[in-house]
Amino acid sequence: MKLKIASANTLETNSNIQHNPNLPQVPSAPRATSAAAAAATAINGCLGTLPRKSAEETVGEGEEEEEESKDLEKGGMNFQEQAVQIKPPREFHMSRMQRLSATNPLRLVVENATRVASPSPFQQRQPRPSPSVSPSPLQQHPPHPSPSVSPPPPPPPPPLQQPLPRSTPTPQQSVVTLNSRSYTNKISLFVFLVHMVMAIGLVGFLIFKGVQGLIEEGGKAQREEKELLKYFLPQVEAASFLSITLAFIWQKAVRVWPKFMVHFIIWSSFGLTLSAGILLICFQRPATDGVGVIFIAFAVGNGLYACWVTQRTSFCSKIFIKALEPASKFPDLNHPTYLMLGAGFLWMSFLILAIMGALNFYFPPLIIFALLLSLAWTAEVMRNVANLTVSRVIALYYLRGMQSSTKFCFQRALSNNLGSACLGSLFVPTIEALRIVARGLNLIEGEDEFMFSCAHCCLNVMESIFKRGNGWAYVQIAAYGKGFVKASQDTWELFLKREMEEIVDSDITSAICFLTGVCSGSICVIVVAAWTATVHHRYTATLSVLAAFIGYLMTRIAMALPQACVSCYYVCYAENPDNRLFDKMIPDRLLLLKSGRVAVPTPRVPRRFTR
Repeated sequence: MKLKIASANTLETNSNIQHNPNLPQVPSAPRATSAAAAAATAINGCLGTLPRKSAEETVGEGEEEEEESKDLEKGGMNFQEQAVQIKPPREFHMSRMQRLSATNPLRLVVENATRVASPSPFQQRQPRPSPSVSPSPLQQHPPHPSPSVSPPPPPPPPPLQQPLPRSTPTPQQSVVTLNSRSYTNKISLFVFLVHMVMAIGLVGFLIFKGVQGLIEEGGKAQREEKELLKYFLPQVEAASFLSITLAFIWQKAVRVWPKFMVHFIIWSSFGLTLSAGILLICFQRPATDGVGVIFIAFAVGNGLYACWVTQRTSFCSKIFIKALEPASKFPDLNHPTYLMLGAGFLWMSFLILAIMGALNFYFPPLIIFALLLSLAWTAEVMRNVANLTVSRVIALYYLRGMQSSTKFCFQRALSNNLGSACLGSLFVPTIEALRIVARGLNLIEGEDEFMFSCAHCCLNVMESIFKRGNGWAYVQIAAYGKGFVKASQDTWELFLKREMEEIVDSDITSAICFLTGVCSGSICVIVVAAWTATVHHRYTATLSVLAAFIGYLMTRIAMALPQACVSCYYVCYAENPDNRLFDKMIPDRLLLLKSGRVAVPTPRVPRRFTR
């Protein structure tokens, strides 16, 4: 009896909803959806969950029941009906509702519709009920809510496996490689540390000997050391301060006006070196004349080189402009250079005091030569430490888009990668110098092939050595923590893969940085030589050579930043040429070189001599 009353009430309610002109017309839902929604309404009516059933059993009992019925006619419904009846059905077939059993899948879905927000994959695969289901004893025994007939909870959806293929192990490996904690080139690191311990011990001992000579009264050593303190030490310290000042000026000028500074450095190095040589010859002393001839000979070679690379200066300027763009994003990128220059100045000051003390010890020339070699290696290591720091910061910016900490990169260069810096500082200058000599011999090749076959052989040998030890390796040493030889080989293989070996060989940015050091050294020679010649001309030649050496080393440390930026640009382009940070400058240059429109190519080994 209750079921018949609920069915009649449901039919009346649906009829009112269909014929109410105030309700918005909703497009008809699919037949299965209408049946499911109607079944949900009927079941809720049977279970007594809707508040309108009591009012609809006795029609016309009071105004309160009528208002509730009007609210329902206007579209008001409770939370459960909103969850089930999203679109009100237009038709309702009671016969189909009566044929639904208590365990029918459709009935279970309707009863759980208010609890399941989105169907799981298991529910989506449930078969639709057929309308030809046999009648069940629903008419005789109305269903009552019971735990026994509650549907079992749907199985948990299987874990999503879609994102797993995208998280490939390649980024994880790259992250591990970028943060490698292993020390590179441990043997060279050990040798350098032993050398530094011995150098510090020798410098301390020689300073002690110098102080001991100053204490002795009336001795020859005391007079010589006082003379050195008065006429030798001030000029050396002045050369150190001047070289540091010039180093910062050159670096700042290259970063601000790269196009102008490329031409200015090439030709000013020629003019300054020639001026220093002429000034030394004008003193008319044998020692100064010999040093002056060396400066003039270098100036002549510098002038020939400037004429030879004139057509490459425009591309070098473009490379500097593009490669130095990321440097402005890191305000503290120059801090390692400041520290290296300060440490270099202190170490040079102690070495000068040690040289003064070496005059009171055995074999002074040999000891002074050993101290200068130690100074050259130490200053080159300082330059490469700054190079590695800048290379890691810029390389991570190109390869991963990261703005890494300059302090952390500096600590890494002083610890993990110091061995590679020591090995590269020992061999790269020698390899590059011999390679330049071999190329020079091939430039003056004549018609006699037998006479210059040794030049081809030497160049081939130097090219083979250069592939295993070059200055481009510092980028991969800093970025991936590779050893010096491995990084050199991998970098050169990248250049060969991208067909960039010709454009790398014709690059003159390293030569620009070298000539910048030559300019600073020549300026220091001019200042120190003119000063010494007026106060104590006997030290003019010695102080001129020492001032040139100090000025060159200090400026090279400061110029490590622009050189590292250019190296990162080439190496990172070879690794990922599709990076949006790179433009078409290198591909256009490669096309120009392949077309043969470059008038002065870089001398290379003829193919008949390569195997």
